[in-house]
Amino acid sequence: MRILHRTLMYLSLVVWLGAEVFFPFVAAVAFSTLRPDTHAAGMIVAALLHILHAMGLVSGTVAVVLLALAPFQRIYKPRMVLAPMVLLLLMIALTAYSQFGIIPAMALDRIAADGAADSPDTTNPNWIDFNRLHHRAVRVEEVILLLGLATVTLGAANETAKP
Repeated sequence: MRILHRTLMYLSLVVWLGAEVFFPFVAAVAFSTLRPDTHAAGMIVAALLHILHAMGLVSGTVAVVLLALAPFQRIYKPRMVLAPMVLLLLMIALTAYSQFGIIPAMALDRIAADGAADSPDTTNPNWIDFNRLHHRAVRVEEVILLLGLATVTLGAANETAKP
């Protein structure tokens, strides 16, 4: 049972972090392949980002639940799960912020700017706000990835700690 518990916990982290690591490559391929039609590329990347966030929210929830149960199953001591749980909760919160806060605001800015992504007016306040939000979204994803790496590191430290 302990092996299954750990396997599910680490699998949930691997799924989420793997998606976070490979998402920029997928986005780059979409934009380089569809260079003449940046609107279509943006729509594809937005759809993939929704999938990435859904994976993160589900995987993060699974990992938090499994970490919460670990002390009761004598897999980890209670103090050993506290830091990874806090990091996971931060990751989930940032993912939700990006999915339900940043992404919808970017969509509204794009629509307000008439959606002309192929030749945007860089002085248009909607495009300025869109770019600001885009940079924020990129930074949020970077923080999520770094928090995930810290969570894995803490998990590895817990595995090597004396019982």
